Amino acid sequence: MALLEIKNVTRRFGDFVAVDNVNLSIEAGEFFTLLGPSGCGKTTILRMIAGFDLPDAGQILLDGKDLADKPPEKRPVRTVFQSYALFPHMTVAQNIAFPLKMARHTHEEIRQRMHETLKQMRLADKAEHYPHELSGGQQQRVALGRALISRPQLLLLDEPLAALDAKLREEMQLELINLQRNVGITFVFVTHAQDEALALSHHIAVMNRGQVEQVDEPSKLYGFPKSRFVADFIGHINMLDAQVLEAAHGHTRLAIPGLGEITAPPVAGVTAGSKGAFAIRPEQVRIGAHAEVAELKNHFPGEVRNLLYCGDVTVYKVQISGGQMIETLLPNSAPGRAEFFEVGDAVRVGWRHDAGVFLHE
Repeated sequence: MALLEIKNVTRRFGDFVAVDNVNLSIEAGEFFTLLGPSGCGKTTILRMIAGFDLPDAGQILLDGKDLADKPPEKRPVRTVFQSYALFPHMTVAQNIAFPLKMARHTHEEIRQRMHETLKQMRLADKAEHYPHELSGGQQQRVALGRALISRPQLLLLDEPLAALDAKLREEMQLELINLQRNVGITFVFVTHAQDEALALSHHIAVMNRGQVEQVDEPSKLYGFPKSRFVADFIGHINMLDAQVLEAAHGHTRLAIPGLGEITAPPVAGVTAGSKGAFAIRPEQVRIGAHAEVAELKNHFPGEVRNLLYCGDVTVYKVQISGGQMIETLLPNSAPGRAEFFEVGDAVRVGWRHDAGVFLHE
């Protein structure tokens, strides 16, 4: 049995359905992420798990027990908010110890667990500092320490990295991964940032308009999306309207307007005439002169229309002779100054027969 089960949960606000019959299972000890755009229902689910809001229908079970009758303070669940919500008039040590003090633990137990948590959060040397004297990353660790000191079964994180700059966010992502591994507590994380979700999670639930589109491991979500929304929302992708010409055991043959015929991986449940989209990541598309691309099953002549130098890679937009636009990446990994194709250059783009995925309507 899963640690946390969300069964047929619906939450309405007037005529607006924020969460629409959602089912999720979250295992003990995993880092589980709710990912989606603003207004998709992910924070509403988090609030219902915490007890700050109640479902209109369905059940939320923790260890098989319905949480409906338990107020937030009685649930073995703690929440870390985007704002951290630290007490400005309390020191780091006092902030971290606060939940145990409110629960009337003994002075000795509070002192012992506070020191353990300070050490775990690498804040022992900041114990007597106040929140305004800390960096953003240190404030983040205080908020985490305060949430973890009472040893909850679940830690809920509501976009806790959103206020940090890019470099600090990356550092905190690594800290969160290590922290979750070390404490072994189940983390339920809410974010709209795809890269963050992919980097941190064991499993991700992608949400859209109150419903779950797909739940999967990060690599499967990225490589094998099951809907146009998931494919388009996570990372960059070429999304091309397509129709099935042949659905064989080992391959699918597709017709793509403005491109032509291509060979794609096999897809269950489609037949000749099925319509949908062919989705392929830019890093799966090779760009080069004719000889460098011609051995690939799918290759087409085109012209560079735009390029964007991003340091580690250069992003190219190539217009195929039939009119279709394809995005591709070229790593700038060769020693010395990178050589670029220029706007107007004639090139060829291509990809393997087993790359990409057909998403049928």
